[in-house]
Amino acid sequence: MATMASPMDLETRLEKRKDHFVVVHPLDDVFETKVDTDALGPMAMTRTVRLSLLSLRAYLILMVLLVVYHVVMLAR
Repeated sequence: MATMASPMDLETRLEKRKDHFVVVHPLDDVFETKVDTDALGPMAMTRTVRLSLLSLRAYLILMVLLVVYHVVMLAR
């Protein structure tokens, strides 16, 4: 059966045993500073990455056009 322990009891038990970890819920954890995305600037892309993203964009546009065409044909 699980029992609630005070933080002081937990610290003294941790000092005795160093072979385990304490799990802390993210809402109870210390606040973490986040990255400021406004100060990052543009990301450098290689030619391969740029080509991949352009081909993905073309593929998605083609799929949307095919769906629109199919809907128009069904509506006739």
